[in-house]
Formats: sequence, structure tokens, C-alpha cells
Amino acid sequence: MSTPNKERKIAIVGSRTVGKSSLAVQFVDHHFVDHYYPTIENEFNKSVQYNGRGQDEFSIISNKLLIGIHGYILIYSITNRQSFEMIRLIRDKILDTLEIDRPMIIVGNKSDLNLQRQVSYEELKELGKEFGGVPVMECSAKSNYNVDTVFESIVKEIEKFEGGGEEEKREEGGCAIS
Repeated sequence: MSTPNKERKIAIVGSRTVGKSSLAVQFVDHHFVDHYYPTIENEFNKSVQYNGRGQDEFSIISNKLLIGIHGYILIYSITNRQSFEMIRLIRDKILDTLEIDRPMIIVGNKSDLNLQRQVSYEELKELGKEFGGVPVMECSAKSNYNVDTVFESIVKEIEKFEGGGEEEKREEGGCAIS
């Protein structure tokens, strides 16, 4: 007997041109969009397995805080210091808006542009510590580096937050993220 899928909503939030939509499109459709078109809100869906259990459906809502979000991907560009500095303001706004904490991870996008780097990985790690041990990582939506890991990490954080961490083994089931 399988357990029902859980629906999850993940918000990708960050400054303009950091790659929010590119990250989502790369994850869902496995391609990179070269042209920049400002996005107000997009929704993407993808079914995946988490820990070999069930079908997980991702729906990534970018650039807008919505009621019912289960986890947040705070994203900046490693080539844009200002976008990194905005992460604190974005996090503060989320915490001020919510009545309870929600899982978050911090992601430095555009790691393929390492020669144009303005934010070191050490600074990213320090910010994660400052936020109480929030997981951090770098990725590249363009080269598809660590893209799946970003989404696996936020699901892991959501599961831990809700008491369904890796310690708790389930025979079947999964979660649907939308």
C-alpha cells in the first residue's frame, strides 16, 4: 500500500537577472534559455523521485512570496555582489511575512562564469552560518551543474523540517511539490 503524495511549493527568490527562471527551466525542461525576459511569476512542474520513494512533483514559483510555500531557494549570481547582498534583505522579508520558519537554502548561480566572480564561496559559506546553518551551494543553470542537487537539497530540508528526515525510513510513498 503506497502513501499518498505530498504536495510541495518551492519559491525561487532573488534579484533580477540572477537566473531564477533559468534554474527552473533547466531543472524541468533540461535546457538553458539564452535570452533574458523579465519574469514576474512563472510556474513549472516536474515529477521526480526523492529517496527512491514515490513521484515528487515540483512547481517552482519565482520572484513572489505566496501563501503555502514549503521551502525557499534564495538565489544570487556569483558575478554580482549586489545580488548576494540582497539575500539578507530577501530572507528578512520572508521571515517578517511568515508566522513560522520555513526551510531555506542559499544558491550562488552562474558558477560557469568563475573568471567574473565577485562573491567567493567562503562568503557564501559564512552567510549560511550567519543564517543558522542554512545549506549553501553553487550551481550553473547554463551548464546544468548542481541543478538537480539544488532541488534535492530543498526537498531534504523540507522533509527534515516536517519530521520526515532520512532517519525515518518509509517503504513507499513520496511527496508532490507544486
